[in-house]
Amino acid sequence: MFRRLREKLSRGLRKTRHALGEQFAKLPWTGRKVDQALLDDLEEVLITADLGVETASRICEDIALRARGRAIDGLDEVLELVRESMATLMPDARDAKRPEDGPRITLVVGVNGSGKTTTTGKLAARWAKEGRQVVVAAADTFRAAAVEQLAVWAERAGARVVRATPGADPAAVAFDAVEAGRAAGVDEVLIDTAGRLHNKKPLMDELAKISRVVAKGCPGAPHETLLVLDGTTGRNAIHQAREFNKVAPVTGLVLSKLDGTAKGGVAVAIGSELHLPVRYIGVGEGADDLLDFDLQEYIAGLLTPVDRVEKDPGRKRLAEGS
Repeated sequence: MFRRLREKLSRGLRKTRHALGEQFAKLPWTGRKVDQALLDDLEEVLITADLGVETASRICEDIALRARGRAIDGLDEVLELVRESMATLMPDARDAKRPEDGPRITLVVGVNGSGKTTTTGKLAARWAKEGRQVVVAAADTFRAAAVEQLAVWAERAGARVVRATPGADPAAVAFDAVEAGRAAGVDEVLIDTAGRLHNKKPLMDELAKISRVVAKGCPGAPHETLLVLDGTTGRNAIHQAREFNKVAPVTGLVLSKLDGTAKGGVAVAIGSELHLPVRYIGVGEGADDLLDFDLQEYIAGLLTPVDRVEKDPGRKRLAEGS
């Protein structure tokens, strides 16, 4: 089971790993000392994976403190230094605490097209498979397709769906789901909210209202607010996270669509700059393609040692992991 999940993660990060590997392979490392010239080269490579200047600089500063003046045996040693530094930047990704009484209320938020409804469905399927009773709230009342999509996921999972007519107050739907979950004694209530641009104040105000109404239905709720970020957007995801966190305090992140991007390093940047834990990563469309975030496995998936680089017609590629 663990091996299968590791393989899924490795496949999901393939594009990022190859992009980084090609950049690393272009530079000479063997025989060099850890000096400013080497650190400058390293920082440039890390920025290409969307770690950003701030995070890349922090990694290089840490390496300078630990290894300045050390002679480098080769690329493997450079990658190990980077892995060790990355691991110090990310916050703990432990699961959110459960309330002592009643269901755990989870609010799922994000911009349009980030994968919120799919993530909600995958979480419902996962938790139901683990033997938990789940209620899902179709609080995206502006997009009829979202309600139907969520209903299909819930039916497969054996979860109950709370919905309303199109255009209904999404806060009311969320409140009804919390009430239904508490009355039925379920373990989890998942609330799928409408996609909203982080720079549109009326929509963000509506999200704040949903959060307040949920708290009225269950003191202390939402116990978890998951922000779903499209991994293909790279550094823009950090700005989205900052703005959503102002309105509905985010407790965990979900990075979706990582299998379709070479910008997978953004997970490290978000954790480092915003101190928000990544709970899950999405590496495909299937119900089992929402993986728990494991820091060490993720870093290994980004930075795989390179033995050699073969030349394909017109381009270079990593020989290992292709």
